[in-house]
Amino acid sequence: MEHFFMLFGFALASYAVVGNDAIQTLGTFLSSNSKRPWWVLWLFSSSILVAVMFYGFFVLGDISFGKFSGTFIKDGVDTYPSVFYWWYLIPPLVLLVITRFGIPVSTTFLIISVFAPSAIEKMLLKSVMGYGFAFILAVIVYLLISSLVEKYFIDTNKEEDVHWAWVVLQWGATGFLWSQWLLQDLINIFVYLYKPLKEHPETAHYYIIGATLLLVLFQGILFYYKGGEIQKIVTTKTNTTDIRSATIIDFIYAIILLLFYGPIPMSTTWVFVGLLAGREFAVNYQLKVQSMGAVSRVVLWDFAKIILGLIVSILLVVMIGLLRA
Repeated sequence: MEHFFMLFGFALASYAVVGNDAIQTLGTFLSSNSKRPWWVLWLFSSSILVAVMFYGFFVLGDISFGKFSGTFIKDGVDTYPSVFYWWYLIPPLVLLVITRFGIPVSTTFLIISVFAPSAIEKMLLKSVMGYGFAFILAVIVYLLISSLVEKYFIDTNKEEDVHWAWVVLQWGATGFLWSQWLLQDLINIFVYLYKPLKEHPETAHYYIIGATLLLVLFQGILFYYKGGEIQKIVTTKTNTTDIRSATIIDFIYAIILLLFYGPIPMSTTWVFVGLLAGREFAVNYQLKVQSMGAVSRVVLWDFAKIILGLIVSILLVVMIGLLRA
């Protein structure tokens, strides 16, 4: 039964994380390529997914890219729960419900924290730093480029105005970003297969191959439905459907994730929301597309959503702690 719970939990987490966190990474790619066939975008992103997963497992020997040890190994002792109970299925189920309402919560807090409650403080600190760094960097960059670059993009937003080189650049930036996100967030999914991967290395490759096929399938569903409700966090921001603007957003986001790469998991959601918030303030300050009051309300609402996710995560940790007792 324990093995069934692990496999079922992995399937739930895969679908939930792809539908919530992954769309935040691929959101600008989807919105700026909305006129292209969904299956072309799917094949592109899936090829990167397969390459990163196979590199992590078959070359590095760690599908979590070092985050399993950073999260569960304390002073040489493995702190992963010794028994896998049914209540570890609650976090991805909650995530599925929240995703239906279009709330961009952090899957890192929602899922990892129930397996490693002692790591919440470090994950939160790193995520807050990520949000702040992304916000400040976005404000600086977009204050410098908005009056010329973003204004030009807004004034020439017809498809025929966009040089083909921007398509190449945007797909390259998306590939870079998507690979960095996978390095950060694969632990949120594979935490459910931690024990079989560690205790049965002789059969671990079967799990990885099956998991890869499942994730590719879920990505196909995501692309077919054009991202779902979570996609609105991207499309409601200024000029994010322009492929040139999307390229700059994706490149900055990828650089931030690369800078914060390490063994301690962090919330990529917080980084993404911080980046969009800083950009929105700077662009509207320079170009007056919306009033600063309207921008403040949107930014505060997005921030409230990620705080809601943190509160839900802490409540889940407390609830599961009571169930353990």
